[in-house]
Amino acid sequence: PRQPDEIRRHIAEYYAMISHLDAAFGRLMEGLDASGQAENTIVVFAGDNGLALGQHGLMGKQNLYEHSVRVPLVFAGPGVPQGEHRDALVYLLDIYPTLVKLCGLPVNKRLEGISLTPQLENPTTPRTQPAIISSYQGNHAVRSREWRLISYADGTEELYLHKVDKDEFKNLA
Repeated sequence: PRQPDEIRRHIAEYYAMISHLDAAFGRLMEGLDASGQAENTIVVFAGDNGLALGQHGLMGKQNLYEHSVRVPLVFAGPGVPQGEHRDALVYLLDIYPTLVKLCGLPVNKRLEGISLTPQLENPTTPRTQPAIISSYQGNHAVRSREWRLISYADGTEELYLHKVDKDEFKNLA
């Protein structure tokens, strides 16, 4: 059980950190513009995995639910649409192949990630493969656009259909 005041405090602290980071990112982008190098620079901002802030009764990062594995990812610079949002599934391993492609270099076929340039070019382009997530405890998840399957080290599983259960409360496994 979590106390509502405790959860509100943690959420307020989390949003304060996000606001502080957002302002710092804005200063970085302003400095890049002022230097005259913005048109020659690709900036990538990626964050660590999210936190459970009372969702599913949990605190911290010890799970594979959507709220705890989603990360912020921002691309800015040449070849990247400005002021737009994408809802595509991504994996942080996708950053390198995306940068290689944005720079016009040949993509090594052995890379684990995939280039996100199709999603940058067209917001409706789906990801061609699911995102695979592992935790330090031997638990794993596979996330497609519609589904999340979580497989725990003890053999139990959870399956969620996101279009009807975005908060992952109805386990279909």
